[in-house]
Amino acid sequence: MATINGQYLLVEDESYDFSIDVTDQPVEKDIDVTDHVQRKPRVLSLTGVVVENAAKFEAFLKEASEKGTIVRYVGRTTFSGLITGFAPSRNYKNATGFAYSLTIKEIRVATTSYVNDLPLPVKAQTVKIVNSGTKQTKDKKKSKAKSKTSSKKGSKSKTSKSSTKEKVEKVKFKPGSPWAN
Repeated sequence: MATINGQYLLVEDESYDFSIDVTDQPVEKDIDVTDHVQRKPRVLSLTGVVVENAAKFEAFLKEASEKGTIVRYVGRTTFSGLITGFAPSRNYKNATGFAYSLTIKEIRVATTSYVNDLPLPVKAQTVKIVNSGTKQTKDKKKSKAKSKTSSKKGSKSKTSKSSTKEKVEKVKFKPGSPWAN
């Protein structure tokens, strides 16, 4: 008897789908050139009958399918994945249960590559920047002078550039860095 996450079920048929994608490129003569092969996710299709605890089992399968719970199937083979299709059918032959068709698809869960803390060797190589150099700032006097002169037509600005020049600071690096003098 087979199980899905510990729930027993009777399986009449297990069938697998091992398919691949093949990329074809057309050429002028002869057959197309195939240059790439990629595996698709494996798919397990089950058909069977549920007799005991049918309502509970049907609710379990619907919930697992709707919430995207990864299920583990153990039968003739072992398979893990998401339930992508569940189709129960009821008829007069099985009064307390139902027949079903179930599809489970293999998935791969992505994980983040973000790391909270750097490993010790990398952390030792990084140094905080002491001074990032001189930053250019707008001179408020120049901008006011330009706005006044722009309103007057034909007049020229008489501000001198040499009087507003700032002293340039040298960038300081940590001792031992290749850029330190």
